Amino acid sequence: MTTEEDARPTEGRRRGGCGSRVARAVTVLLAIVGIVATGEFFFGAPGVGHFRTAEGRADYTESYDAAMRFLPEPTAVHDLPTAFGTVRAYEWSSPEAEGTVPVVLIPGMSSGVPMWAENLAGFAAHRRVIAFDAIGDAGMSVQGVPIASFEDQAEWISEALAQLAPDGAHVVGHLFGGAGAAAYALSHPGDVASLTLLEPFMTVANPPVGKFAWAMVGSLPLIPEGLRNRALGEIGGVPYDPEDPVARMISAGSEHYHSALPMPAVLDDDELRALTMPVYAAFGDTDSLAGGEKAAGRADELLPDAEVTLWAGATHSLPMQEAEALGRDLAEFWSRSER
Repeated sequence: MTTEEDARPTEGRRRGGCGSRVARAVTVLLAIVGIVATGEFFFGAPGVGHFRTAEGRADYTESYDAAMRFLPEPTAVHDLPTAFGTVRAYEWSSPEAEGTVPVVLIPGMSSGVPMWAENLAGFAAHRRVIAFDAIGDAGMSVQGVPIASFEDQAEWISEALAQLAPDGAHVVGHLFGGAGAAAYALSHPGDVASLTLLEPFMTVANPPVGKFAWAMVGSLPLIPEGLRNRALGEIGGVPYDPEDPVARMISAGSEHYHSALPMPAVLDDDELRALTMPVYAAFGDTDSLAGGEKAAGRADELLPDAEVTLWAGATHSLPMQEAEALGRDLAEFWSRSER
């Protein structure tokens, strides 16, 4: 296991207050995975995700469109039919990326494609990149039937990728998306050139118990806005910024969208050992939602072909905080995985 500390290049390090406004906002709000997933777990079985009102959908769409402006212009936009609904996918490609194994991005809860704003330029420099809005969660994907298990999660990912990357892909998941990426890799190992788990929620270890009290508060649909924002700040560890477009998008998703996704279960020893493809697993050692040092140690022990890194000073928003350094690491990892 590697610990990323002072040997890391200075320009690749991003800490609270030092990155862009987008990165700071996402540092607070990607913790919403705990809010939404916990609320759905305690307050009802998965059904079909939907916006609660037409006005709420309009408010969310406006915020989503504003957040998307932080991303490079996609070269293609797809609405892909699957057995569970329609998947919105964005694609970035270039002549330099022609013939490469594509990279597929699966987002955290309520984050959607805009969460990758800090990472996309680096990822797409030499690779074709495909990013999804998850079915059953806030975004432009539309759920048609219930997703009852993580096997179902893996199936819609498989059906979408069969249309855009039929020969396999490097699969990347963050937080809740890490759990989905791991489920896909377990059920479709032959289609996964490599698996990248970035702070994977409830995949290698359980999150801290202390986060769940505020998660329960934030999951209530009718709480006052001030209390909801306080919950977001308590979970994220820094104050919520309501003026930031990405922050507004994620907050609007939590307020207006009724998510319908199953709660992941931590993989047992045999399941982790079954992930035999090359794996890059990254954990923050500060305010981690994935288990931090404990999860990194378990991943290092059980994953057969893994590069496990514990990032000093990083939180559950590791992809945004460490965008430059992580981009370099992953570019090298993807190349090694293809040898």
